[in-house]
Amino acid sequence: MNDARLPASFLAPGTSSFADFLNSQSPDLLPGPRLSGHGDGVELAPHGTTIVAVTFPGGVLMAGDRRATMGNIIAQRDIEKVFPADEYSCVGIAGSAGLAVEMVRLFQTELEHYEKIEGTTLSTEGKANRLSALIRGNLAMAMQGLAVVPLFAGYDLDADQGRIFSYDATGGRYEETAFHSVGSGSLFARGALKKLYREDLDEEGAVAVVVQALYDAADDDSATGGPDLTRRIFPVVHVITADGGHRMPQDDVAAIADRVVAGRMVRPDGPYAPLERPTSEGGPR
Repeated sequence: MNDARLPASFLAPGTSSFADFLNSQSPDLLPGPRLSGHGDGVELAPHGTTIVAVTFPGGVLMAGDRRATMGNIIAQRDIEKVFPADEYSCVGIAGSAGLAVEMVRLFQTELEHYEKIEGTTLSTEGKANRLSALIRGNLAMAMQGLAVVPLFAGYDLDADQGRIFSYDATGGRYEETAFHSVGSGSLFARGALKKLYREDLDEEGAVAVVVQALYDAADDDSATGGPDLTRRIFPVVHVITADGGHRMPQDDVAAIADRVVAGRMVRPDGPYAPLERPTSEGGPR
């Protein structure tokens, strides 16, 4: 008769980290250890760009364009680059798309595993640190050109505010203030965010700002895709507040994107950013 019991390693007390458990039992299933042969992997695998995130009073949101490229070829026009990590956080991917999606799935499982083992959710700082460790595990592939550089955002229930974390290819973690962008079009997106971001934006205003930023990124970076009006493909937007996270309905994103595109027909360079903004008391800021 077959023994249907689980192996002893599954029953023994151990770490609350799913990645550490997997590393001890089946390290070949982790994204990091799989090394490719010699050669430039950059031209052989789809890459995703660009991701932007902004905080607003009561929440944080993240948005990503929908284009993936292989060298000078558009590999996919409707790829999704923003994923929920858990109820109060999300992660956006830039870099090697296949490895990035695999890393996000492992990260999601890692957070779920921790909650089941410990009986509580990991803190926002803890989530950011765990993602850093996963990126560091992919360093060998990054050295071959297949880097994964995600952007992490979450609503910190203890601090009662949205928070944004960026990373480098070695797993270095950096907390950002107000807004940030990663990917090949990040330079142009961040320039737009600097001009358009305000601390008093509401949720809809914040979405309009990130759509404007992605439009500017697509305007100057060939790897970033702008709103595709013909195919009705628009950025993925994930919003997180104290009530949890949700993906903004595509119809709502489309309505904002349509207004942005209509405005660009009149002013291709985008809306004016005032040199001075009045305060609530009426004086200049």
